[in-house]
Amino acid sequence: MNPGPALPAPGRCLNHLVTDYDVLRVFCGPSGGYGNELGVVREGSVLPDPEERQAFAAKLGFSETVFVDDPERGVIDIYTPSVRLPFAGYPCVGTAWLLDVPELVTPAGVVGARIDGEFCWIEARPEWAPPRTLRQYGSAREVDGLAVPPVGEWIYAWAWEDEAAGRVRARGFPGRGDGVAEDEATGAAAIQLTHRLGRALNITQGAGSQLLTAPQPGDWVELGGRVVLER
Repeated sequence: MNPGPALPAPGRCLNHLVTDYDVLRVFCGPSGGYGNELGVVREGSVLPDPEERQAFAAKLGFSETVFVDDPERGVIDIYTPSVRLPFAGYPCVGTAWLLDVPELVTPAGVVGARIDGEFCWIEARPEWAPPRTLRQYGSAREVDGLAVPPVGEWIYAWAWEDEAAGRVRARGFPGRGDGVAEDEATGAAAIQLTHRLGRALNITQGAGSQLLTAPQPGDWVELGGRVVLER
């Protein structure tokens, strides 16, 4: 597993922005390994300015960083290292698990949330996330052998591992040119693929992350995975 960028301990000054934050791994594999690292700033009021939040997310360098503006109501604000997002899947799964709330309020809409055993689930709509190119390949081996494509297009490469069982192999390439060349686990793309295929999926993405999905009535999609508090 890629350990991610070296970070200062929570509470230390980072490029003149001082804040405490948690680090989670979201969509871990069955053994608890892998997963996509997520930064969560529980006291979003420490950095109320969007430009400061964007700078802090860029310094952390995770695929996404969440700022919690109201922990009781679940109001959150999500940033990649380069852009602010109205909704993203793995930050919502991780933050819902951390806060243990029944819903999250994002700029895109209200996300339902629940914890069921080792999995945390959210329910969201595919159109809340920016569109991605969902590119199907003939085999999981082809997906494994892909090189990182040029910057400019968000590509979700996928193939059936076992179509009858709904098992998918996937890799995500954000194409933003912000230091995240490949996304270890991409909840929004999994939601969009589930909506397109109209069936429940068991997705292995990146080095070994696991995402579970299921379509729901009214074009909603449920997305679930394991979450581990890294620190």
